[in-house]
Amino acid sequence: MKKRLLLMVTVLLLAFSTPSTAALKIKLGVVTKPGSAQNIVAEKFKALVEERSNKKIRVKVFHSASLGNETEILQQIQMGTIEMGIITGGPFDTFDPIVRVVNYPFLFKDNAQADAILDGPLGQEIFKSLETSGFKGLCFSENGFRNLTNSRGPVRTPEDIKGLKIRVMSSALHKTIWQALGANPTPMPWPIYTELEQGVIDGQENPLWVMEVYKFYEIQKYMTLTRHVYSPHLDVASLGWWNNLSSENREMIETAMEDAARFQRKDNRDKDAERLKLLEAKGMQIEIDPDINAFRAKVANLKEMDLYKAPKVHALLIKMLEATK
Repeated sequence: MKKRLLLMVTVLLLAFSTPSTAALKIKLGVVTKPGSAQNIVAEKFKALVEERSNKKIRVKVFHSASLGNETEILQQIQMGTIEMGIITGGPFDTFDPIVRVVNYPFLFKDNAQADAILDGPLGQEIFKSLETSGFKGLCFSENGFRNLTNSRGPVRTPEDIKGLKIRVMSSALHKTIWQALGANPTPMPWPIYTELEQGVIDGQENPLWVMEVYKFYEIQKYMTLTRHVYSPHLDVASLGWWNNLSSENREMIETAMEDAARFQRKDNRDKDAERLKLLEAKGMQIEIDPDINAFRAKVANLKEMDLYKAPKVHALLIKMLEATK
């Protein structure tokens, strides 16, 4: 009897004195393949948070749309079936139109201005609004300034775009931008190499890294540096999941994601000059000085359209336009 009692006491003491080894597990979804902008953030975040937590926080990155397209990943984050995602701005349209403000055409002059705005109070307004849709915004990493490619001919003015069938994200705003520019915008989920190769679409618009990583130089002869939209990635978590974390884990996760995003933004920008050289060497004809004022004029009235009529959306757009003058 005494031996049994002693054994029970020993088991209880061990139970209370041994720290739990159960790791916090995070499923993080991205739609692109390894080496892409989203994946660079995701892998850096994984490395940082696992190192800083002594692997008490474990991250599994689901890449290459293995969890579905970006809209489907956002739905899973909303439901809490996955915890985090690195998502392009456009697909947030259907969840909260306030994100359209960031993708307003020709809004930011350069990278420094984009960082100053998005890392500041106006960026936080967007994240605060997203909480009503079940998302916790952590920070902004980047896709980059978007440029046009096509297989039909050189583009220097909006006149050259007329009738081009351009793939766009599932976003009312991006569709409206290209309609205003005279193209035939076609919403289509990622990836799109086969559709470009087969001529289902004539062209697409994305940052330089996309042309390199996805080898669009093989099937798109013409590129124009329109820089028509600065495209951030919104690095988000499921709000319900986030609210149940300890304050210590929240701080560790948020700091690691912020550091990963800043690392990726710098990495992306440092590589852009070499990307242009590579794409030209691969045979792309690059228009580096299009008539940007003509492009601007075509989309100048977007702020008056229904896309921006919702009071909170319109109010933030006016603040953004004032801040980026």
